[in-house]
Amino acid sequence: MSALVASLIRYGYAPLMLIGINGAGIAAAATGAHKLWLLALLGVAVAVSFTAEAVLPYRADWNTSHGDFGRDTAHGVVNETLVLGSVAAIPVLAALIPGVGIWPGSWPFVAQVLVAILVADFGITLAHYASHKIAILWRFHAVHHSVQRFYGLNGLMKHPLHQTIEMTAGVTPLLLAGIPVPVAAALSLAVAVQLLLQHSNADYRVGPFKYVLALNEGHRFHHLKWAGIGDVNFGLFTLVWDHLLRTYSYDPGRRFSSADLGMAAEPDYPSGYLAQLAKPFTR
Repeated sequence: MSALVASLIRYGYAPLMLIGINGAGIAAAATGAHKLWLLALLGVAVAVSFTAEAVLPYRADWNTSHGDFGRDTAHGVVNETLVLGSVAAIPVLAALIPGVGIWPGSWPFVAQVLVAILVADFGITLAHYASHKIAILWRFHAVHHSVQRFYGLNGLMKHPLHQTIEMTAGVTPLLLAGIPVPVAAALSLAVAVQLLLQHSNADYRVGPFKYVLALNEGHRFHHLKWAGIGDVNFGLFTLVWDHLLRTYSYDPGRRFSSADLGMAAEPDYPSGYLAQLAKPFTR
């Protein structure tokens, strides 16, 4: 691999995803494009993510399936379907939930999407934080922390009930405010892109933005397997709330391996998809 290609991925991958893919999604939503654009752009994002991981991995062994690729794919398909379904259900939900109609619809479309991202980030971060503090929530969230490697599909490797809890926490304030469906569609793509970046095995860099944006350099600390030590960096899009909650953690000299991941208290956590769905309901 040439130094040029390595540099392009190291410094260009994150901007391509954050600005390029999300920007295309915002432009398509703003012009009323068919909803299939969402799936097409999501497919491009997944392809770009896996390419970056293959060409410039943080750890080469994390690119090899640990017998988990099929399971993670199942989690991803189910949970992304839930996300897309929630977008399609917004008109119905808006009719059922009496909103106050304070959505800034006169603002530029991109500004509306940024507002939606910040509001959703707040709700999802708090739900995530609570899931590490409240036992019944942790039982469902533990599925996400059972990972033994760190790569793009881990972002949607969640129990669907916990995915629904986080989505509800992030989207309900937006529904009450009267979020338009096109803005919600752009937000759903931004969530998927963020999860790919946040759990990526690509060895990319974002400079000082790593202290503000919830990307893979910081999120690896959240997956440390020891109770308490991994209760850091809860943010989905930003680390702003972690700074305020004093749950931010970062050590530039720390390197990670599979031995650091998972749950030390539950080393034999089920690895199969159906077994993971059933685990929170067992004693």
